[in-house]
Amino acid sequence: MIKHLLSAADLDAVTATQIHDIAAEMATVAGREVKKLPTLRGRTVVNLFYEDSTRTRTSFEVAAKRLSADVVNFSAKGSSVEKGESLKDTAWTLQAMGADAVVIRHPASGAPHRLTHWVHGSVLNAGDGTHEHPTQALLDTYTMRSRMGKVEGLNVAIVGDVLHSRVARSNALLLHTLGAKVTLVGPPTLVPPAFGSLTPSLGVSYDFDSVLPHADVVMMLRVQKERMNAAFFPSSQEYYKRYGLDSARLRRMPDHAIVMHPGPMNRGVEIAPEVADSPRSTIVEQVANGVSVRMACLYLLLGAGR
Repeated sequence: MIKHLLSAADLDAVTATQIHDIAAEMATVAGREVKKLPTLRGRTVVNLFYEDSTRTRTSFEVAAKRLSADVVNFSAKGSSVEKGESLKDTAWTLQAMGADAVVIRHPASGAPHRLTHWVHGSVLNAGDGTHEHPTQALLDTYTMRSRMGKVEGLNVAIVGDVLHSRVARSNALLLHTLGAKVTLVGPPTLVPPAFGSLTPSLGVSYDFDSVLPHADVVMMLRVQKERMNAAFFPSSQEYYKRYGLDSARLRRMPDHAIVMHPGPMNRGVEIAPEVADSPRSTIVEQVANGVSVRMACLYLLLGAGR
């Protein structure tokens, strides 16, 4: 039984599959008239977000409330953090309030790991710097399983701003654990060759068109301009021409292949609107699946056998 979820590397195939199986059961709650389970009644879950977020924070909030937990949303803006309070002091405050779980998003890589030393409850990493985002990888692989019937043996292309993407790192680790083959695709400035050593089965390519005919899943990544302090490509138009997924590239993919994107999207930069809205896109499903998967994670960390 794991206590924290800090990295996709914390998960073996058995635990990841268990989370997927529980998520499939949790998904049935959404179809009920009363979308509530009493599993975490009396527990307190704190969403501690030092970066802006809509999908992830809301997803965790809905997940916790559907499990009947008390939810406290903490935003760095307008809080004691702006007055200079450290993460350690904030953690001690949350501990004094009796937080059973803290979901943290922080601009500094490694912040969730530090937090585990200061709180007694479970810590869930909702994204730390450019390091990892494990629940996103869990919901992405769950979506693959739901659409494709499996994860093992799939060829997955992760395309775009890999350098700054915690989603890419977590997905590469978890997909390897679950037996999929991953190829990182993008310009050399955004996909350094060193990333190929992240897992033994990881490939790197700078030619998007050559990868498409063999891909079962194409996962597009957002271009994170807010993290770029240099010119990583000439222009957005040039990037789209080389690495954007448009209708012509969609036709180069196998008929069964699907398109994914963790969001938020830059339409016309990494993906064309008609592709994002096509039946082969799982983008809306990923959002819905995110609630079920995060319900499963909270249940496993706080509810199962406790």
